[in-house]
Amino acid sequence: MAQMTLEIGGRAFTVTCQDGEESHLTKLAAMVDEKARDSGDPTGLTESRMLLFTSLLLADELHAAKSTASQPAGAKPPAQPDPLDQQAIAALEKLADRAEQLANSLE
Repeated sequence: MAQMTLEIGGRAFTVTCQDGEESHLTKLAAMVDEKARDSGDPTGLTESRMLLFTSLLLADELHAAKSTASQPAGAKPPAQPDPLDQQAIAALEKLADRAEQLANSLE
């Protein structure tokens, strides 16, 4: 198992992953970091609130993507998703669930 430090929203998180998945995890962390920065000034938020807002932004994007995929008949079919994108979505859903659990445990 590899251990990495990821920076998300100006905060460092140490995580473990399977050997060989470091590059993929780095890409996912960059996506999450971008959304964390979109959620506002991280210095005014607790870690759990920053992760909650980040998860909500990512969940909103996921919802929009799923809604687009379920357009009515006659609409242009969506392009086939890249398998790496599907893995990223699954990882982001897990992150959103974890952030929600963390926020609930702090309330």
